Amino acid sequence: MSGVVDEAFRSGFVAVVGRPNVGKSTLVNALVGEKVAITSDKPQTTRAAIRGVVDYPGAQVVLVDTPGYHKPRTLLGKRLNQMVRNAWSDVDLALLVVDGVAGVGRGDGKVAADLEVAGRPTIIVVNKIDRMRPPQIAAQLARAAELDDFEEYVPLSARTGEGVDSLIRVMIDRLGEGPMYYPPGTRTDQPPPRYVAELVREKLLARMNEEVPHSVAVVTEDFEEREDGLLEIRAVVFVERDSQKGIVIGKKGATLKAVGSEAREEIEILFGQRVFLELRVKVEKDWQRRSYALERLGLGDVGG
Repeated sequence: MSGVVDEAFRSGFVAVVGRPNVGKSTLVNALVGEKVAITSDKPQTTRAAIRGVVDYPGAQVVLVDTPGYHKPRTLLGKRLNQMVRNAWSDVDLALLVVDGVAGVGRGDGKVAADLEVAGRPTIIVVNKIDRMRPPQIAAQLARAAELDDFEEYVPLSARTGEGVDSLIRVMIDRLGEGPMYYPPGTRTDQPPPRYVAELVREKLLARMNEEVPHSVAVVTEDFEEREDGLLEIRAVVFVERDSQKGIVIGKKGATLKAVGSEAREEIEILFGQRVFLELRVKVEKDWQRRSYALERLGLGDVGG
């Protein structure tokens, strides 16, 4: 994807990084202006580097949403961390998002230190200021400034949108002249079948507790538009144990039915057409720890 460079046009790729649950995906959605990444209060919701495209007058920013950077306990965790490192090594700018309510801590320091090694220009984003008083915001900005000598520090609320416009201006100022990488109006480069699978997983995460969310993966197996305009989708929900299969299905199939109904309604709005959605549940034992299983589920080796 390339284009003719307009000397007045600014563009670039921006990685959105940080610990789990700091609001990275919510921020990407707020910047794009619509939902391109699923969100959840469960750690490690994001499992891919998802691109969101934002057009502004005279500029285009390609945001790369990334998984939460964490101390890995499984092969999946190691691959997710490598995915983050790959993302920030190949962008023009990084946004390091920290949770102002939880407070800037050692985990944020680890992300900052690794970013410094990568040599990426970085903006610190102190998120969730809608839940903070001014003295708290000032204190967390000061804590964030102790992480490293980064480019800028921006307080905002991804949930309410407060401060998002300020971040937009700061990002554009930091980007150089470049082409329009995507046609105007593009919001994401995520293939529809993958996005559908992620929507189903989002609806499941909202109902799951304890270890089950980490053990859920969703793969779209069939995605086809019929002659009558009906979009026919079949997806498989993978879990790691038989006991988890029962939880996902629910009593008399109630949980899976509710998830399917919620996902179908959102997919119909997204694609503007009627949808038939079929969900099945399968057990893939300990898939988070097995290379072959990760590859089957589209979470294969990411290099590095």
